[in-house]
Amino acid sequence: MASNSKDTSQYLSTPIKDWYLDIMVSRNVPKSDFDKIIKIPPAYDQRPDLLSNAEYGTPRLWWVFAVRNPDLINDPIQDFVSGLEIYIPVNILKQ
Repeated sequence: MASNSKDTSQYLSTPIKDWYLDIMVSRNVPKSDFDKIIKIPPAYDQRPDLLSNAEYGTPRLWWVFAVRNPDLINDPIQDFVSGLEIYIPVNILKQ
């Protein structure tokens, strides 16, 4: 496990090999009954970092939306378009 990564990093589960990150191990964002469903507002069109900041208080969790909605978001920037309904995980840092 990458010991130098913050808990907000998508690389937290990726091991370090010779001071470099090894092959990426994706973090799991499990489904929860408490997840919110939202329609992406126009203000967040192609800006998952802004929605992350609004929902979690940090722009660093932008990647969570793509991991939680893999059937809808393949490219975490280009596919993050206004009008798209996605799941917003709650308490992501506790997972």
